[in-house]
Amino acid sequence: MIELDDIDRGLLAALAEDATQNAGALGRKFGLSQPATWRRIKRLIESGVIAGRKLDLDREKLGFGVTVFLGVKLATKGRVSLEDFERAVSGIPEVQTVEHVLGMYDYRLRVVARDIADFERVLRRRVMTLPGVGNVEANVLLSEERRPGPLF
Repeated sequence: MIELDDIDRGLLAALAEDATQNAGALGRKFGLSQPATWRRIKRLIESGVIAGRKLDLDREKLGFGVTVFLGVKLATKGRVSLEDFERAVSGIPEVQTVEHVLGMYDYRLRVVARDIADFERVLRRRVMTLPGVGNVEANVLLSEERRPGPLF
């Protein structure tokens, strides 16, 4: 585990809020030069604390107005390998995330669709035909608020 000081924590919080900020702007916020800020960020990247940066797309503006979380329980755990299911479900473009979870279901999927009819098509033709799928529970996303939450 890497040692983090208050400036490192501040940099992480600022980048979690807006990862597009450059080292010069961040340095001014924390009283550091641009090179000193970049060295800190580089250290956080090289140590694995910053695992990457990602682009958030507005799914609605791209025509995907419905997001559904699916709980999937595999019917035959011993007969279908988890890897086979994961490989197959990862091939469905509408499935945005695949999470292997502990609890009532074996997997939690985040699925996007153009509308409810499109989601029904994805569910019937793609998800329900996957190897080993047993019970499925759908939860339609009504709204989403993203908060970075406490880092430390």
